[in-house]
Amino acid sequence: MGFAEEHHQWLEYHKKRRTGERLDRLERGHRHGEQMFVERVWWPIFGNMDDLHPEYEVADWRGRPYFVDFVWKPGQVKVAIEVKGYGPHVQNIDRTRYRQELNRETYLQIAGYRVVAIPYDDLESSPELTISLLKALLTPCLLKNTDEGSRQYTRIELDILRIASRKNGFLRPVEVVNELAIDQRTVKKYMNSLCEKGKFKPVLVQGGNRVCRYELIPSFMDIELW
Repeated sequence: MGFAEEHHQWLEYHKKRRTGERLDRLERGHRHGEQMFVERVWWPIFGNMDDLHPEYEVADWRGRPYFVDFVWKPGQVKVAIEVKGYGPHVQNIDRTRYRQELNRETYLQIAGYRVVAIPYDDLESSPELTISLLKALLTPCLLKNTDEGSRQYTRIELDILRIASRKNGFLRPVEVVNELAIDQRTVKKYMNSLCEKGKFKPVLVQGGNRVCRYELIPSFMDIELW
């Protein structure tokens, strides 16, 4: 499934779970800059939008609702992401709004969020730089969830994932049999389990319905596993 379809399904998922101002804010707020961030930065890093919440509602220090462009919440980690353009406040036209924005960012950090500002211009001209910086920033956050991430896989499943990684993402059942010294029926059981967990997809023989190999579905979260 490509980005456009995944993005559409992701938005529809969140829209169906919102009403009133929260829904209206999502429809109004997720515009060109936010979409460009998801397509040009987030998608190349993760290949999915799991745990990423658009136009996420939080309360500011006054208890008033405030919508962050994105909040990423994998496990215990909370990251607030704002796409920032060269707006009027930069030119000292709306100083009150600018002060409130800074206060909100400070309050978010008090509330346990890691706050990240993404320059809009970089999304257009140099998304590779944003990708590099965001990877460096998020890697320690991911490592905090190492134990939690590993526990969802058995020891044999982790071994299979590592084998697939060494073989450029494609794995034949016989390779698992030979490397782990387990029988073919056991391999099939674990491969089916990993397919259900979204880590592999079966590749059929051309013109047939027999599985000849499995393709690893990579994710930036795999840093937890290796």
